[in-house]
Amino acid sequence: MTRASVSNIYTNFMLNYTQSLRPSKKSLSSHEKSELKEVYDAIVRQSKDSPLYMIDRTGKSQRYALNLKEDAQELKKAVTSLTSSYSDNLLDQKVASSDNEDIITAEYIGGAESKNTSFDISVSKLASSQINIGRFFANNDTIGLPAGTYSFDLGINNSDYEFQFSIHAGDTNRNVADRLTSLITRSNIGLNASVMDGERNTSAIRLESNSTGENADGSLTFKISDDATSMKSGTVTYFGLNEVAHEPTNAEFTVNGDRHSAYSNTFVLDKTYQVNLKGITAEDENVHIDLKPNLEALTYSVNHLAGAYNDFIQRAAEYTEMYGRSNKIMKEMNHIAMRYNRSLDSIGLNMQKDGSIMVNDNTLLQIASDEEGKNDLSVLGDFANSLIHKSNEVSLDPMKYTEQKLVTYRKPGAYFANPYMTSMYSGMLFSSVC
Repeated sequence: MTRASVSNIYTNFMLNYTQSLRPSKKSLSSHEKSELKEVYDAIVRQSKDSPLYMIDRTGKSQRYALNLKEDAQELKKAVTSLTSSYSDNLLDQKVASSDNEDIITAEYIGGAESKNTSFDISVSKLASSQINIGRFFANNDTIGLPAGTYSFDLGINNSDYEFQFSIHAGDTNRNVADRLTSLITRSNIGLNASVMDGERNTSAIRLESNSTGENADGSLTFKISDDATSMKSGTVTYFGLNEVAHEPTNAEFTVNGDRHSAYSNTFVLDKTYQVNLKGITAEDENVHIDLKPNLEALTYSVNHLAGAYNDFIQRAAEYTEMYGRSNKIMKEMNHIAMRYNRSLDSIGLNMQKDGSIMVNDNTLLQIASDEEGKNDLSVLGDFANSLIHKSNEVSLDPMKYTEQKLVTYRKPGAYFANPYMTSMYSGMLFSSVC
């Protein structure tokens, strides 16, 4: 059991949850109010016109619909990621390049015209989290603490929490450790707790902060104590919960020879790139970050688009085979592909027998290099828009791709909005998540 004031809960939300949504490029999984209003309006329109169906509500049908919905949303995110705030045209996109992606990856987040696009970065230290590892105990031994209700105080991110739990007569060390680590992790306060195995059937509790980097005042990310707790004390010392094995560190690196540090391994560089540090560079070694040449950026975007389409087709085919009652989604995706088949084939995107797309980079580059041939590339935008439209359609009503029996049409002139009916079709009824 955990207890925290409302202000502490809000502070924890702001420090932990919102940080995960802080990439400079807006998260494609988040939505503006206007976007949610558009979805609601679409549901209202559908509920006015849709006939009444008797749907298949078996477990296979539920899994099929939910899988289609999730993959349709992933398809939309993948296609949408190819556009930017400065242009919706795939041909105008700028793509970051790193000459050593094992050490540093980068994503271009600048505008249409950014002055500085070339950087040399060396990394001497990665940002790391605080890790506590307690004392090792024999798993099957009875815990050496009397039965009763225990508690301890945990301070993290300027918030204090009290954890309470019970020890019963006959509990083993491992039983209590498992309950305790599960309690801490499920509290979602920015700390991950686990039981690590040692030698000769022994274990220890391991605590690691989700955040990285040092505090400005040099203090630890989290502290644990039961000196002044409300219930019985003794568990902190018994399990060694306050034993620090690794203190948090900042990332240390140079950019074009100038020294810098950061709390996280992911940061924005000169409002141009979102950089992710993954490793340490060798002495006197730099990783060069720049933009890919225009033609190389084009082939990257086109291959990414084809890959997103192929992934959706492959998974949809697998789900359809397992469900075995409806291949409507495969027919619709094939219809989209056939609509653009000739145009895509002429620029090097060749349709395969299984419905997937194979990109011929040589043909694509030849077309892109020809001023007159560039007009043929406009089909890419039309194809991408069709995929986004279809993904929206599938996300809104995945149940229409399952087996359905028409019961009755709406009475003419008696249309009325019933937006909550589509919760069944959108998957919310099955997953209990809206």
